[in-house]
Amino acid sequence: MQIDEKAMMLEYIRLALKEDIGDGDHTSLACVPASARDKAVLIAKEGGVIAGLEVAEMVYHEVDPDIVFEPLVEEGQEVAMGDHVFSVEGSSRSILTAERLSLNYIQRMSGIATHTRRLVRLIGRSKTVLLDTRKTTPNNRVFEKMAVRIGGGSNHRFGLFDMILVKDNHIDFCGGIKPALDAVGRYLERTGRKLPVEIEVRDFEELDQVLQHGGVDRIMLDNFPVPDLRKALGIINHRYETEASGGINEKNLAEYASTDVDFISVGALTHHVNALDLSLKSLKSM
Repeated sequence: MQIDEKAMMLEYIRLALKEDIGDGDHTSLACVPASARDKAVLIAKEGGVIAGLEVAEMVYHEVDPDIVFEPLVEEGQEVAMGDHVFSVEGSSRSILTAERLSLNYIQRMSGIATHTRRLVRLIGRSKTVLLDTRKTTPNNRVFEKMAVRIGGGSNHRFGLFDMILVKDNHIDFCGGIKPALDAVGRYLERTGRKLPVEIEVRDFEELDQVLQHGGVDRIMLDNFPVPDLRKALGIINHRYETEASGGINEKNLAEYASTDVDFISVGALTHHVNALDLSLKSLKSM
């Protein structure tokens, strides 16, 4: 199943506007004449990587198709404090109504992209690919995973539908690795689905069971210290894709990447990140 990213974004933007506006932006309707026009710019109040220009433009045009939206930087560009990110021009009411939602998206997305870029640089020249996870804000996954890509990372599975990932709870509920993988094989044969299969292992005993069984595309080595990860990679010997996960952060990422494990997944890319400080200002106030 492939997702239509643009359609999904538009659907969530419309729901978010409905949540925010309700039956009207009564403050703007009360304070600002219908004929008033203005131009405003988004200003970076700290340095970082900009992500979400496309989304911000979608918000403004959903509120008012006549708004003129002009990006002043590119997606993924690094900005410094004081840099102008985009400008909007048109109905003052429309600019004010769309302001908060557009900022909510671009600030959070830019925060994710900034953190991702920082971690990608820590990996350096290693062949290891940095992945996100499903630890995302509900109904914001499409935006947050886009921000990871803009920051230079890659996406793991989008949801529960595009990969089979047998984790510790699946293994425990099924009664072990062999019955879990046997069940996966029967399910794929029965349904005719062509899905990549990944399995999580917690120790060398579980790794040995997976290698004896086969039937997977990738092995996730969960919470393996770096020396154990190196040993496990030697045992696997490139027979399957490999992924390291669990307890990996800015302090130890470079060391983990030095093993040349194929992938490192970091949930903190999306669930533990600060929004980038950005502010929309009318040109009249500048």
